[in-house]
Amino acid sequence: MASSAEERELLLHPVVPENVAHNTKTITDIRSVTCSVFGVAAGILGLESYSGFVFYLVGSCLVSVLMVFMAAGGQPSRYFRSSSELWTTEVLSGSSLASFILTWTLFFGLLRV
Repeated sequence: MASSAEERELLLHPVVPENVAHNTKTITDIRSVTCSVFGVAAGILGLESYSGFVFYLVGSCLVSVLMVFMAAGGQPSRYFRSSSELWTTEVLSGSSLASFILTWTLFFGLLRV
């Protein structure tokens, strides 16, 4: 019975590859910008070591929560392939973490050294 309900849902609201690609690009752009902003904030605050990475994880979780409630209207399954995609995409991947670390060390070095 569950598979027929899923099939009916896909018939009523099909997953369009172009929309999935657009949503993925939008998430990547939002994560890149916010991670750079979090890096600037961490550098200005003078956070070091684990406190900086905890700041990054808390900020990334906050951005994910905001995306679920503001962008997806509390229903991420309507806009993303899986609800875990919104939480895991770009949080621990190389590009967002690298943006955070680069801006963090830049502003920390400019203001503290």
